[in-house]
Amino acid sequence: MSDTIKTYDSMSELYASFGGKLEQDVDFTIHRNEELSPNFPIKSPLFRTSYYTVLILREGRGRYLVDDQSYVTRDNTIYFTNPGHVKGFEVDETLKGYIITFSESFLKQYVHENIFDEFPFLIAEVVPPSYPDREIFQIFDDLGGLLLQEYQSDSAYKHKVIGCLMVVLLLKIKERFWKAYDPLTEASTSSNITLTFQRNLEAHFRDLLAGKCDSSATRERARLFQVQDYAQAQYLHPNYFSTVIKYKTGKSVNTWITEKTIAEAKALLARSSESVQEIATRLGFKDAGHFSRFFKKHTELSPLTFRQSLQS
Repeated sequence: MSDTIKTYDSMSELYASFGGKLEQDVDFTIHRNEELSPNFPIKSPLFRTSYYTVLILREGRGRYLVDDQSYVTRDNTIYFTNPGHVKGFEVDETLKGYIITFSESFLKQYVHENIFDEFPFLIAEVVPPSYPDREIFQIFDDLGGLLLQEYQSDSAYKHKVIGCLMVVLLLKIKERFWKAYDPLTEASTSSNITLTFQRNLEAHFRDLLAGKCDSSATRERARLFQVQDYAQAQYLHPNYFSTVIKYKTGKSVNTWITEKTIAEAKALLARSSESVQEIATRLGFKDAGHFSRFFKKHTELSPLTFRQSLQS
C-alpha cells in the first residue's frame, strides 16, 4: 500500500495535487481554510505528509482518515496529525478556520531542541480530535489569528515570534486535550515498534549531542546508529524491523535517520557558533568533508552556505 501512496513534503505540494496554487515556507505555514478550499464536496486520495498539521476548524462538515481510523470534523474541531501516516479527508461544505503545518527542523530551530520531551503527542501514533466548547475553542482561534498575522509580516523577528506562539499553541493543546495521553497503552504491536524506534532515534541523537556516545575506554568516537542498531535495541531481526517501519510510516529506517540528521544539523548550524568540524564530530561523522557532502546531498546547500543564508 505504501508504494502507491504519494508523500507530500509541503502544504503547497498537497494543494497543487488538487489543482490549486499556494506559496509558502516549507518549514512553517498557516492559512485560512476558506481561502484554500476548492469546490465542494471533495474527497481526497490517500496520501502521506512529511510535516505536522494542526487544524483549527471554526465551521465546516466532513471527516478525515488517519491509518485505519476515521474521525468527524464539525464546528469547533481541533485536530493534530504527525508525519508518516496514511491520511485522507472528505469535505462536505466550506471549512472556516486555520490550517497550520510545520516541520521538525522548524521546531528544533525556533521552539526547543528537546521538543518531544515537553510534547510527547508529537510522536504519538494517532491522536484523536477534540471538540471543545466555544469558550475553549476561542483560545485556539485567537492563537491562529496571531500566528497568521505574524506569518504575513515582514518583521526581522518573524520566525522567532512564530516559534514563541507555537510554544503557546502546543502547551494549550497539551493542557486541554492530551496531557495524560499515552500512545503506548493504545498502540498495536507494530505501532509499539514504530513508536519505540522514534523514541530511540530521538534519544540517540540527544546522547550524540551531549557527548555521551564517546567511549573513553575503547577510544571509539561517537557514530550514527544504523538499521541494525535500532533493530537490536528491540530484539528484532533487521529485515522484519525495516518492514514494519516502512509499512507503518511509508519511510525506510534510513530515511528516518537521514531526515533526523539533517534536522539536527540545521538546528546546530542555526543555533550554535560551533564550526562545521565540531558539528560533524558531534553528529558522529568521521570528518567535516563527509558531513558537508552528506548535508549538501540532502539540502543542495553546503553547511556554510546554509548558515550564511540564515544570517542574511
